[in-house]
Amino acid sequence: MSSPLHLDAIQLAYDTPRGPHTVVDGFSLALDAGEIGCLFGPSGCGKTTVLRAIAGFEPVRAGTVRLGDVLLSSAQKHLPPEQRHVGMMFQEYALFPHLSAAKNVAFGLRRLGRTAQQSRVAEMLALVGLADAGERYPHQLSGGQQQRVALARALAPSPALLLLDEPFSNLDGGTRERLAAEVRGILKQAGQTAILVTHNEAEAHAMADRIGVMHGGRITHWLDAAA
Repeated sequence: MSSPLHLDAIQLAYDTPRGPHTVVDGFSLALDAGEIGCLFGPSGCGKTTVLRAIAGFEPVRAGTVRLGDVLLSSAQKHLPPEQRHVGMMFQEYALFPHLSAAKNVAFGLRRLGRTAQQSRVAEMLALVGLADAGERYPHQLSGGQQQRVALARALAPSPALLLLDEPFSNLDGGTRERLAAEVRGILKQAGQTAILVTHNEAEAHAMADRIGVMHGGRITHWLDAAA
């Protein structure tokens, strides 16, 4: 079940020979359950670093990250990524080329029994409009279809939060905006809390409820995506 997300004044930094290099400082964000947010800004503004911190790949130096009632990160605590109930979609589709679409979706469901696993896979493929493509392999699918399979795989374990890091950047302009709108519909139907990272304004408006414009490691202002 999706959960609200709260980041309170987090600080993220990398260690260098000259000392810590701060990338994100005093960053705060709040999303309600089922809301789709977007971090929008140029390369180097810190948006992907924030996403990695939420996923558990980067420790926070200060502040807190909470998902529902669970404290994921603070200066004193760091919950491992595999315990966060957070799903991720990346720029690369990252599908296993030797597995069918159905088996790619089933990859994160290994704890389920065979019947439950097959039922969930069928449900997810239907949700993304690929009910008849389960036996096809990635090389037999278009780029947009591969990304739909990647989305189905990310949603299959019912994550409390879904993170999307430039997920449409490998597609041409018209396709990425259309797919962003379609993915928004899928996420809304699933009631999924999600954060998109992008530097494409049309994509941000097509997908998000609210857009946080980032500069220098902070959100400078929020935009209503319908504006």
